[in-house]
Amino acid sequence: MNKPFGNDDRKLAAYVASVYVPEDHVLREIRERSTRAGLPDIQLAALDARHLEVLARAVAARKAVEIGTLGGYSGVAILRGMGPDGVLDTIDIDAKHAEIARESFRQAGLAKQARVHVGAAAQVLPRLAGRGPFDLCFIDADKEGYPDYLRWAAENLRIGGLVVLDNAFLFGRLPKRPAGEHAAAIAAMQATHDLLAHGGHFRSTVLPTGEGLAVGVKI
Repeated sequence: MNKPFGNDDRKLAAYVASVYVPEDHVLREIRERSTRAGLPDIQLAALDARHLEVLARAVAARKAVEIGTLGGYSGVAILRGMGPDGVLDTIDIDAKHAEIARESFRQAGLAKQARVHVGAAAQVLPRLAGRGPFDLCFIDADKEGYPDYLRWAAENLRIGGLVVLDNAFLFGRLPKRPAGEHAAAIAAMQATHDLLAHGGHFRSTVLPTGEGLAVGVKI
């Protein structure tokens, strides 16, 4: 293949970051404050956050759901792409994460547009269905739950709405046979890709970011 999938050229990555400058002082503060608070180092990459903002703008998103809030970094990116009348319902199972995220939304001037829900996504999502249909659903949470979260998105997005899934490459484990301690996550992610590609609800692709962003448009 003369144009292989993905690119791991660090000089190219540095050039793109220098030109597009995906992380401003607001996002940098969220990242640094989250680290100081002891949140796990699994925050979305800066350029991936820009991808989310651009995708939200592209579909003129006004109602969005995020599964996996963490410190609010990705949520701020999504809301920046939604405009002043956009509303984000974001879910995290950890109350500490939710509190840090609320401060992130406040400092970004987006507190009135962000509804932070604490609890398991499987319990919160059914309560959000009545607020749909949604324009965008971003999934970045427990990998074993991805198939169910994708099914929820298929039912609750509008036609033309976007589903975006982070960690689509599962840290390089995606093509491996499900076995060992990561068996459940590998099987779940493989099932998710199969549903996204062949389930009949989405026209989809994978953006070859460091961890992979799977994107589907509801059809």
